Amino acid sequence: MRILLAYSGGLDTSFLAAHLASQGHEVHTCTVDCGGMDDAERADLHRRALALGAKSHRLVDARAEMFERVLRWLLAANVRRGGTYPLSVGAERGLQAAVLAREAQRDRFDALAHGCTAAGNDQVRFESALAIVAAGLKVLAPIRDEPRERAEQMSWLKERNLPVPPAGGRYSVNAGLWGLTIGGGETLDSKEPLPESAWRWTRDAQAERTFRVRFEQGVPVALDGAAVDAVAMIERLNHEAGATGVGRGYHLGDTVLGIKGRIGYEAPAAEVLLSAHRELEKLVLTEDQRIVKDQLGDQYGRMLHQGRFFDPLMRNLEALFASTQEHVSGEATVHCAHGRALVTGLTSPFSMMAASDAKYGERPAAGADPAGPRGLARVWAEPARLYARAAHAAEGAAR
Repeated sequence: MRILLAYSGGLDTSFLAAHLASQGHEVHTCTVDCGGMDDAERADLHRRALALGAKSHRLVDARAEMFERVLRWLLAANVRRGGTYPLSVGAERGLQAAVLAREAQRDRFDALAHGCTAAGNDQVRFESALAIVAAGLKVLAPIRDEPRERAEQMSWLKERNLPVPPAGGRYSVNAGLWGLTIGGGETLDSKEPLPESAWRWTRDAQAERTFRVRFEQGVPVALDGAAVDAVAMIERLNHEAGATGVGRGYHLGDTVLGIKGRIGYEAPAAEVLLSAHRELEKLVLTEDQRIVKDQLGDQYGRMLHQGRFFDPLMRNLEALFASTQEHVSGEATVHCAHGRALVTGLTSPFSMMAASDAKYGERPAAGADPAGPRGLARVWAEPARLYARAAHAAEGAAR
């Protein structure tokens, strides 16, 4: 059987490439590059795939498509899962499934295989997306359906002198454009932190930097005064902001399977851009715009986390987010040091602060009626005043 294998280079997909080939299948590996790799890592993936028995290896550069179809909406909606995690790697799966299906259907493969386990979210994300974009394609999930312990996979590869992942299999590390996640080891419990050696982009961070990010209608377009496309900006910030320790965190939350899960994550670019974008929105949007949008952003992030990338409601939400970004243009200054990103300044031609001649705490707007605030206060207080009066009357009647 000709099989296209979704290949990340981790332990599960390394084992699958070799094991399926040993069973007589014609295995072709495919890596959908959504970021997080350099040229050396891409070359190493190719080399190891062939050494594991793959007949060919292909790499599809999906970074620009990832930003346009996914990340721009996570940014527009200020999505942070559980209030902290910027939904880094899991956000890629729907798009990766679509790209893999496209490759498999175009070249008439007999089946598409992935390395998702039975205990993780990705099996749902892949299967859900493939059910929509590749309904007639045979999908194989050997790691989920015939599970093997990670130690057993490692031994199987070593016994045959086949390459094992660089990380050695202790941690499950996934890197993408919007961040990197670390699972396994200490994250299997809620008590202990990861050792410093487990971190990648923020390890032993000592640097201190200030960045200037310019947005046009919610999309980052320039860094430190120089125009740059969003993908290049994100990759640069992951490296440069990561050197300050920004973006490191832990996320403990609800999995698609209904159980609790914990990961460590590093998302330096996401931390800088989300912080800058959120503060810029405060300058140019009304309070109601922001409140409603943030509520819907939480819904959007939850659905994407659950693997519902192709649900039609997602397109409806994206249309609303796009309409809210019309005035989200300007520049934010972000100071990064000691693992913290602090927005220290903002400018925008749509600044609602600059549009008013009032100065908070100093003077009201020109033409404002001094009696207005007192009247408003009384209106706001009236329901609580009536509530208290009714309670007092009820107490009197009961005596």
